[in-house]
Amino acid sequence: MEKRALVLGGGGVTGVAWEIGLLHGLAERGIDLTGADLFVGTSAGSVVAAQLTSGTPLADLYAHELADTTGDTSAAIGTRVLLGFVLAALWPGDRAKGRARLGRAALRARTMPESQRRAAIAARVRRDDWPAARVLVPAVDALNGEVKVFDRDSGVSLIDAVAASCAVPLVWPPMTVSGRRYVDGGVRSVANVDLARGHDRVVVIAPIVAAARRTDRPAAQARALGPGVRTAVVSPTDAALTAIGRNPLDPARRAAAAEAGRAQAAEVAERVRTAWDQGLS
Repeated sequence: MEKRALVLGGGGVTGVAWEIGLLHGLAERGIDLTGADLFVGTSAGSVVAAQLTSGTPLADLYAHELADTTGDTSAAIGTRVLLGFVLAALWPGDRAKGRARLGRAALRARTMPESQRRAAIAARVRRDDWPAARVLVPAVDALNGEVKVFDRDSGVSLIDAVAASCAVPLVWPPMTVSGRRYVDGGVRSVANVDLARGHDRVVVIAPIVAAARRTDRPAAQARALGPGVRTAVVSPTDAALTAIGRNPLDPARRAAAAEAGRAQAAEVAERVRTAWDQGLS
């Protein structure tokens, strides 16, 4: 039996909505990705992975994105944040040092209390126990830049893992997990596709595909999985990007982003179906 992995990249609250809309649209066309053997969720993708494996029907998750426009309307990813991500990625030599530099800046930044941020994540995830399905949630240690991949064997709660992976540096507070402070898993890679290594069929849903290094882009990481791995990488079309808007943390765009994802499913369905289903025993 071939093993299948669903990789869900980062992209803020609008990224969550677009991913849910796309997954719902694919399911409507008979392509159900919720039966994956592995879920890799980075930042916003970790929220989606937690939701998909919670047992909540995709149709309900989609309806929630259309109805709920809550969130921190003051949050925005500004030039300083983007520059920090670029510098961390392009740091010469030991890349962990570049990530640590950004992490330490995040530790000094004035943001909301951790407890408030965790409560916001808990409202989205709604369960604190890990699902039966295998889920990997990467985050970055704010002090040393090392990557930590949380799973059900890590001894931490699902909400804490997701909150750590969603801790956009300089926007949200680094989150404390088992005595360590962590920032967004996207500091390492926008989708961390390489964590799906060892799987035969991999579908990557990535709201953001830009990366300072070409090798960090989701498509390049998917190709690096090996010539025998069947993959499909899906990112927003121009129409979807317009619906998502420039600020991925703008909750007012959630419904439009979800609808755009659902509509885009028609364009990518056969490509995803080929990568996911063809020839499975």
